[in-house]
Amino acid sequence: MNLRIGRVVRAEPASGDNAMKLIVAIIKPFKLDEVRDALSALGVQGLTVSEVKGYGRQKGHTEIYRGAEYAVSFLPKLKIEIAVEAERAAAVTDAIKNAAHTGQIGDGKIFVSSIEQTIRIRTGETGRDAL
Repeated sequence: MNLRIGRVVRAEPASGDNAMKLIVAIIKPFKLDEVRDALSALGVQGLTVSEVKGYGRQKGHTEIYRGAEYAVSFLPKLKIEIAVEAERAAAVTDAIKNAAHTGQIGDGKIFVSSIEQTIRIRTGETGRDAL
């Protein structure tokens, strides 16, 4: 059921057969191949990877460049985004957690949130069919 508010039409949150999750993982760059292989083994069809910089408990480090010492506060990381059916979310997060784990500070984080609507631009498919 759609709610009409003024001129904006907003879809109600997905539930039941249409429930989907967005999984965002921040990982160390050298772990990408292991994470991708683990996700491929689960049958994950697509993901988006972005190079990002972050600051957390890992803090950063100092480097020397041309004789001058400077602090590097933001460390390079990779952000992986995956949209999956809700019932697959736990398996996907476990696969990422296990593949990205080094046991060292800075291994990263995984965030899971609900997706209200998905639309494949090319075909107009919506919901799970658009994944």
